[in-house]
Amino acid sequence: MERTQEMAKEALRGDFEWVYTEQPHSDRRKQILAKYPEMKSLMTPDPHLKWIVSVMVLFQFVSCYLVKDLSWTWLVFWAYVLGGCVNHSLTLAIHDISHNVAFGNKAAKWNRWFAMFANLPIGMPYSASFKKYHIDHHRYLGGDALDVDVPTEFEGRFFCTPARKILWLFLQPLFYVLRPLYVNPKPITQLELVNAAIQLGYDLFIYYIWGLKPVFYMLAGSMLGMGLHPFSGHFIAEHYMFLKGYETYSYYGPLNWFTFNVGYHMEHHDFPSIPGRKLPLVKKIAPEFYENLPQHSSWLRVLWDFVFCDSLGPFSRVKRVCKLVKEQ
Repeated sequence: MERTQEMAKEALRGDFEWVYTEQPHSDRRKQILAKYPEMKSLMTPDPHLKWIVSVMVLFQFVSCYLVKDLSWTWLVFWAYVLGGCVNHSLTLAIHDISHNVAFGNKAAKWNRWFAMFANLPIGMPYSASFKKYHIDHHRYLGGDALDVDVPTEFEGRFFCTPARKILWLFLQPLFYVLRPLYVNPKPITQLELVNAAIQLGYDLFIYYIWGLKPVFYMLAGSMLGMGLHPFSGHFIAEHYMFLKGYETYSYYGPLNWFTFNVGYHMEHHDFPSIPGRKLPLVKKIAPEFYENLPQHSSWLRVLWDFVFCDSLGPFSRVKRVCKLVKEQ
């Protein structure tokens, strides 16, 4: 269905949608691979990713120089319009890199270091912690106390009016930082400490050579770009239950050009080891598995309907009890 408001009519929520089935992605992956074994040829690193990300990091470095003498009003404007788009895109590059698609599984450490490089313009350490929790999001999709992408019960009960939902969207970066510490706290890793040290060093370097405004540009761009921003529609579009019985949705519109095809989210969860650049080929090779599934046509429409449709809110998520799998 194209209109998200129509999809939401069946999704009136006073609690999460609790299910007692396994997530659908592993079964569909098996079916697709059985019918189209050539899909495995897409599970290779993306040789273009490192160059695209490097250009983006360089672009933001130059932008820091260009904004150093702007007024605060124009600084906030460009932090939202330009910095927000680029930094949000970089977080999605880090998402791709977290699946080892920049240098491959055999060079996992190179992927971790490169993710820290992509992290630099964001202004705050992000990549190492994201990797740690994103594995659980794929392994335990919707898992109670395991998938920190799912809002807390407090979020569901409090952010239930249009004004509060707007505030919730604006504060998304804060919830993504704090929610893991409450839902599924994990020990701080050495990589996270390294990530924090490198990021702090870069921020201090920018401050030393160009002053406070470029640092503000980086941090404000990240906070604004991850909050109430057109790109942030993907946060809601991916897994919020607009139609009962469906917990993952794809979006095939033009914003995928700037977000490493994160809109192909059904395809991504089916094949997380396939780089974002190649995800359209998944749908092209196996169209019958995707074309009849509900999808979104606009992230802006998703945000609008999420705010103003009474049947949608933070509770509009599928949850399940998952058995913890021990690490090998």
